Parts: sequence; structure tokens; C-alpha cells
Amino acid sequence: MDFELSPKAQEYSGKLQEFMAEHVYPAEAVYAAQRAELTAAGNPNGTPAVIEELKAEARRRGLWNLFLPDVSGLSNVDYATLAEITGRSVHLAPEAVNCSAPDTGNMEVLHMFGTPEQKERWLKPLLEGQIRSAFAMTEPDVASSDATNITTSIVRDGDEYVINGRKWFISGAMDERCKIFIVMGKTDPDAPAHRQQSQVLVPRDTPGVTVVRDMTLFGYRDQPGHAEVRFEDVRVPVTNLIGEEGGGFAIAQARLGPGRIHHCMRALGSAERALELMCRRAVSRVAFGGPLARQGVVQQQIAEARMAIEQARLLTLKTAWMIDRHGAKGARTEIAAIKAVVPRTVARILDDAIQVHGAAGVSDDTPLAEMYAWTRAMRIFDGPDEVHVRTVARQELKKYAS
Repeated sequence: MDFELSPKAQEYSGKLQEFMAEHVYPAEAVYAAQRAELTAAGNPNGTPAVIEELKAEARRRGLWNLFLPDVSGLSNVDYATLAEITGRSVHLAPEAVNCSAPDTGNMEVLHMFGTPEQKERWLKPLLEGQIRSAFAMTEPDVASSDATNITTSIVRDGDEYVINGRKWFISGAMDERCKIFIVMGKTDPDAPAHRQQSQVLVPRDTPGVTVVRDMTLFGYRDQPGHAEVRFEDVRVPVTNLIGEEGGGFAIAQARLGPGRIHHCMRALGSAERALELMCRRAVSRVAFGGPLARQGVVQQQIAEARMAIEQARLLTLKTAWMIDRHGAKGARTEIAAIKAVVPRTVARILDDAIQVHGAAGVSDDTPLAEMYAWTRAMRIFDGPDEVHVRTVARQELKKYAS
């Protein structure tokens, strides 16, 4: 296996790190201040002006839509390394280069399965960064870890689909720029379990679509939000179907494979930043007559963090390498493995970094507490740990089946 970056990716990496140092990190305090102003004005999900400024600068530097191989020319291994860099400032950098979830997954779906008309109306403005989108799958009344459980109905009525259901934790749905939902529901409850679901495009302003409330993650509320959404007799033309009826589950799996690499590498970027903060704190903070860095327990935490990051990164890069050569199906075990391993690893590193920072670590004076909240949530979204561990076990046991 070869994880060396292509010449193009090496160029992007250098340009991206410069962009982070010169524009993204300095913008973090500006972003926080602008969000506070918008929230005080009663618009907590408004877009801070600095976001559009960063996007314009990223485009000027050619740092745009790096996640999509057919556009960027990068492999999954190439992009994984770039995703890690953006993960060091996860609320700013991914969106600045138009590589933030859930838009990336939705763009991939439209790119792979959309009709020419769907691509023109929705994919094009998403690729241009003019609008945002949401993926509506998770439901509050069923265990959405098993996507075959979803109960939202999509019933054909002549030339229209009628949609009824309730979704929640729909990332991005609170954003004022969110113009389109990809909604997953059942078109044929009597079909085989994995052929019951379909995905349809639902413009946010369609009658019957109600964004009920914004959800918090451990008390944190990000700017694009995580909404509860009701669909009540929502009608869209049948031309809004993505792919074919009954293909929704397969589309969801195609969407989530590369996306899990993106999530994991961004999380490792957070881990690298946490380790950096932990080391800086350890050499500058004095306790019991010397810097914390002299304490054996702190040295142990720092060493364990470095070793764990390297292990998790190698597993994730192996997964990206396998997708590049064998597709998501060929990397099924590895995709499941990284989705379980990386959030656990990063959460442990963040927990130690918080501990080294003491009271400052649990405050908003450092990014650690919020980073921990998002990383802990990662053990649930895109499938909980238990589902991915079960996948690994089943693939392993197949080798011994008689």
C-alpha cells in the first residue's frame, strides 16, 4: 500500500495549510463574535459574514470541491489527508472550501444518481457554494441505526409523490441557505427489506414541510443546525425521485462510504490540534514546582495520544486506499472499523487534553469542550458504534462459516 500524496495533492496540501494559517485560524474569533451578534439579534442560524469571505478567498486560491474525484482529480487517499487539515477548524475550514457535510454526501448522490435536470437545478448551485442542503433519514420514533426501520411514507399519486413523516437531527436544515432536502422514505412497504426505500428531492419551501426546532448536541448548537422536520402531505413531482424506486437503501450506502472517511480524517485533524494544545499547555503550565510536562502521567497522555493518532490514521488511509482500488463494497469491513475506532480514539485524546487544561478545558476559552461534544456525537451519527462493530464481526466470521 502506498499512501504518498500525488503531486497535485501535495500542492493542494501546501496551499491549504497556508490558507488555514493566514485566514482560517485568525477568522475563528471573528466567526464566534459574529455568531454571538446574530444570536443576540434573534437569528442564531444566520450566516456569519466571515464565512462568505473565507469561501471567496478559498476559490481565489483554487481550494474548492476537493472532495469530488471527478472534479478535483484527487484519489480518496489524497483527499483524506486534505480533510484532516480542515478538521483542525471543523466549523470553518470544510465549508470554506465547499467540502462540508451534509452537502458533500448530497453532491455525491446527485453526481452519481441524479438526472441531468436534477444536476442542473440542485447540483450546480451546490458545487458553486450558492446554496446548502440536508439529508433527511433519521427518525425519532424508530431505531434509525437500522435504516430499514424508517416509517416516512412516499406514496405515488399520479405524477406526484406524497410524503408523510417525521425526521430529526437533520444536519444543516436550520441554515437559511438550505434550499433542498434529500428525503429517504418507504415507497413499497411490502418489498424485500432493502428494496422498500427510495430517496426524493424536496425543496425546503414545499407546502407541508415544517422545520419544527433546532436540536442541540450536548448543549451545543452549531450554525447550520440539526433540525426536527415534519412532512405532512408534501407533494413533489415524480421526476424528483433519485435513481429508481426501491434504490434508496443502496444509494444511502454509496453516500456513506466515502463520507465516513471524510468524517474520520476531519476528526483526526481535531485530535492533532488537541494534542498540540495539550503539549503547549504542558510546557507552559507550572504545578508542584515544575511544568506539567515533567509529570509522568502527562507524558504518558501525550505519548498515548501520538501513538493512537498514528494508528487510527493508518487504518483510515488503508480504507481510503481500498476504496480507490476496490470501491466501497470492497472496503466494507475497513469502513465499519474506522467509524468505530476513530471517534473512540479522538474522544479519548480530547478527554486527556481537557484534563491537562483543567478548568479551562471544560470552558469555551479553548475549542476542546466543543470538539469533545462533536466527537462523542460521532459515535452515534452515521450509524452507532455497535452497528459497525457487528459488521466487522460478521465479515470476520464469514471466514469460518461451514
